Amino acid sequence: MVPFSFAGQEWHLGAARALFWAEENALLVADLHLEKASWFARFGQMLPPYDSRETLGRMADAIRATGATRVFCLGDNFHDAAGPERLESHAAGMLEALTRAVDWVWITGNHDEKGGAAPGTYVPELAVRGVALRHVAKSGETAPELSGHYHPKLRIAARGRRIARPCAVMSDHKLILPAFGALTGGLDAGDPAIVRAMQPAAAIDALVPAGERLARFPVWRDPLWQDGRAPG
Repeated sequence: MVPFSFAGQEWHLGAARALFWAEENALLVADLHLEKASWFARFGQMLPPYDSRETLGRMADAIRATGATRVFCLGDNFHDAAGPERLESHAAGMLEALTRAVDWVWITGNHDEKGGAAPGTYVPELAVRGVALRHVAKSGETAPELSGHYHPKLRIAARGRRIARPCAVMSDHKLILPAFGALTGGLDAGDPAIVRAMQPAAAIDALVPAGERLARFPVWRDPLWQDGRAPG
C-alpha cells in the first residue's frame, strides 16, 4: 500500500481499492455491493454467484496485510435490503468470522437497510479525528471528508488503447474511495457529478497506486485557480 497525506494524517492506498488509516489502525472500504449477482439472478440475468466470496476474501487479505483492528464500510454494503438473507453459507461464514475478528462499522448508503442485517455497528455517518465518514460526499462540506457512492474510475488513452482503472478522487479536504466490491462498475473520475460533489475545491486529482508510488492525474481545475486568481 502506498502512503500519502490527507487532512494532516497518514493514509495508505492499495491496489485492492482499500484505504488504511494509520492513526486509527483502521481499514476503510466503500461500495461492497454484496450479493449483487444474486440480485440480478432474481430478474433473470444469471451471473456467477461468487461475487460476495471474492469481495470478502479480498477484505480478509487486506485486514491481514495491514493488521487493521477496525473496519469502516462507507455504504452500499449490500446491493439491496434482502442481500444478507441471500448470502450462501460459505460467504455468510466468512462475513461472520471477519466481523468477529475486528471492530466493524457499517455506514449506511442508499442501497442499505439502517441496521441489524449483518453483525456490526450501524450508523448513517460518523466523525473520527475530525474526519467525516459518510456514503455520499456532501457538496459544500469544508471539513475533511471520506465517502464512496460514485465508484470513480480513471479512464485514459495509452498507446492507442483505452484503459480504465478504479481510483480514489481527492481535493484538499475531500476523498472519494473507489468501489471495493467485485461486481461494480464505475463513473469517470472527472464526471460532472463527482466534480459537483467535491466542491468547494481548487483542484481535483485521481489517485492510482502504481507499484511503490502513487500516481496522481489531474481531472479538474478551477478556472480562476488556473489563472492565478483566488477561486470562489
